[in-house]
Amino acid sequence: METDAAVAGALGARAGAANATVDAGETDFTERAKFIPLRLDNDERKMLRLLEAALHVSEYTDKVDVMTFRSKTQRITKQLREICAIMCGLVVATDYRAGQALVADKDFAANASFFQAAFEIGRRHKVMNPEKMRSEYGKMIYLLQDSQTSDVQELLQFKLVKPMRTAHALLAEKGGLALLKDPLMHTATAEIMHEGKPRAVVQRDIKAKEKVAALSGEEILGVLYSVSDNNAYLRFNRDPVDKMITHLREYFDPKTPEPGFSLGITVGMGGARLSHNHERQYAYVMQSLMLWREVSNDMFKLWYLAESDLLREGSYYQLTNTGQGLNRVQGAPATGKAIHGVLARCQKKLGSWVGSSVVHLGDHNVPNALMFIDKYAQVPRILNPVALVVSNVDELCEDAGLRAYVDATFGGAEACKKHILADFFRHAFDGSGADNFFDAGSCIDGRLTSAWNWCSKIEKKAYYPVFKLAGFSGFDGGDFRS
Repeated sequence: METDAAVAGALGARAGAANATVDAGETDFTERAKFIPLRLDNDERKMLRLLEAALHVSEYTDKVDVMTFRSKTQRITKQLREICAIMCGLVVATDYRAGQALVADKDFAANASFFQAAFEIGRRHKVMNPEKMRSEYGKMIYLLQDSQTSDVQELLQFKLVKPMRTAHALLAEKGGLALLKDPLMHTATAEIMHEGKPRAVVQRDIKAKEKVAALSGEEILGVLYSVSDNNAYLRFNRDPVDKMITHLREYFDPKTPEPGFSLGITVGMGGARLSHNHERQYAYVMQSLMLWREVSNDMFKLWYLAESDLLREGSYYQLTNTGQGLNRVQGAPATGKAIHGVLARCQKKLGSWVGSSVVHLGDHNVPNALMFIDKYAQVPRILNPVALVVSNVDELCEDAGLRAYVDATFGGAEACKKHILADFFRHAFDGSGADNFFDAGSCIDGRLTSAWNWCSKIEKKAYYPVFKLAGFSGFDGGDFRS
């Protein structure tokens, strides 16, 4: 295995010789890598299991986020020390010698690096795997948020937060940033797409990928795998939005509706809170999907900025009853600036904008940056099941009995798809789902609220049996909160 210096030198030489052939798509790796967390190694995964176990049994938010006249700083410090003690106990249980060294003096401050590493690993793991640590992540972020206040740090005598390790940070540290401009980066990090390919072809693609990656040392391989993980993330989170945009363009004319499949909606009909004719609703749905696509594409960056807002030192929040229980209301300037940039980019591409462009963040609708990430992490959980059902209708109709049902009920497979999509494009974007127009309506966040409202009514739809026959089990819209 080559040394880090040799690897960095070789990469620099390769990148310098190939500068003329690097196109704009390849240079994107330099910016992307700044927000791509490093994949966990085996030792870090062991520490992750300890952290998850400690957070699972913790009742942190139940004991801290309550209205009481007792000192909140004292309660926070006590709970933080309790979690650290649990983690130390778990280390002792799994590795007695290491645990003994950790708790020898019962001085948590002396082991600050251990706790910082554990929480950083948890944060990194969550960003790469949004479906994991559903309740544990909320506890972790809130306790880290509390640990950043000056009063708590004075009592705790050490910090729990350290910067997240990213692919870019590691390469910068090792002098290997040239790797991100190497023309082989695309091959080395490409996801192997196996659908419809013979096994021999898939194996050949894997070997080609490994041959490129094998040129690097162990840490460089870690960077390549981290970028590959990001590509896989985009496939499962951004691609469902692309599929729905394709369906909108394929099955519906932007100006002239097909009889029976107009996307027009009227206030008060079917629960709608907006009135749009077909052309206006088509544009409204298209711009909403385009916005969700851009947010999904930039999710790692937005998540990185959200954590920087939540965990910045000296920041304060207000525990407020927002109508959905007690929530931490806190401004998020970095996240807000980024999402407004995404919105401006979409508006520039589309040339016009239907409805409101208000972004709720740091108010009773979206109390803080954690809730913002929670909200937009639901996009693929909404769209993916719908896209999968639509793509499976033709396969269902290969069965004579099911085809007879689809023909009799909807008038054929294509008509069935149009019924599903037309209803989704109408009523998942009709301004419904909240107590008043300002909270839902046509604002940026209200569009997601409407989509979730449509999901909650799926069992009442005439095409619901088609969903069940296609293997639908639910939208799985869990959240990050404890």
